[in-house]
Order: sequence, then C-alpha cells, then structure tokens
Amino acid sequence: MKLPEQVTQTWRRLAPREKLMAAGAAAVVVFALVWWVAIGPALAVLKTSEVQHRSLDAQLARMQALQQQARTLQTQPKQSHDDSVRALEASVRQRLGTTARMTVAGDRVTVTLNGTQPEALAAWLAEARANARALPAEAKLTRGATGGWDGTLVLTVPAS
Repeated sequence: MKLPEQVTQTWRRLAPREKLMAAGAAAVVVFALVWWVAIGPALAVLKTSEVQHRSLDAQLARMQALQQQARTLQTQPKQSHDDSVRALEASVRQRLGTTARMTVAGDRVTVTLNGTQPEALAAWLAEARANARALPAEAKLTRGATGGWDGTLVLTVPAS
C-alpha cells in the first residue's frame, strides 16, 4: 500500500519527537480497536461462561432424570382401564381427600378440586401418572383465597 505523496512529505517534515507521538497515538487507536472488536467481547463471554455452564449442567441432569422416568414407565406392564380407574380413585381418596371429586366418562376422568393444596396436587399428579397411567388432557384451575387450587382437571386413562 503506497501512501499519497503529501502524507509522505508531511511525515518527513515532522521532528523525531512528533513522529514518536504520532506513532504512539496510532498504536493507542489500534489497541483500542483490537480491544473493542476482539478482546472485550471474548472477556464478556468468558465472564458469563461459568454461570451458563452450571445452568446447562442442571438442564442436562433434569433431562436425564426425565429420560430415566420415561424408560421406567415404558417398562411397566400394560394396565387395563378398570385397574387404572381403581388406582386413580384410591389415589384421589388418599392424596386429595375431601378437596376433590372424581367422575369417569369412558377413558376421560374429570377431577373437580376445591381448595386443594399445591403440594398435595403435585404429589397426586405424579402418583396418577405412575400408578394409574393417567395423563392430563385439560386443566382449568384458579388459585383460591386460601392458596389452594379450585377448578377441574381432565385426565385420560388407558382405554378398555
């Protein structure tokens, strides 16, 4: 790359001290550009990488646990419709007590909740999935004044 003649002549006329200052200023500008374009963004990524790594590890562990749960459910023997309904009725009585009512219509089971505590509902849903092979199909829930859940859950159970 050839510099224009006027720039070359101006450079030659500068005193050694002025040349040194101009070269220093150019070096500062080049360093600032390199920092702004290459080093700064890389350092920002490096600062957040540990937190992101932990988050991804937690996601991986959760996915592996879900995979293991799915494999466990797949290895369980098939269950009849009547067995599923009986298991569901027992779990509603045991886990939800008087805060829930259950009605069966074919392969759909509607559970009406009235002030059911969140912890009890979560435990019951896990048990319903594992023991009765019931899967949630619909949920219309609202949080009640006491902190419990009110509304309906529709679950599907294995067909006859």
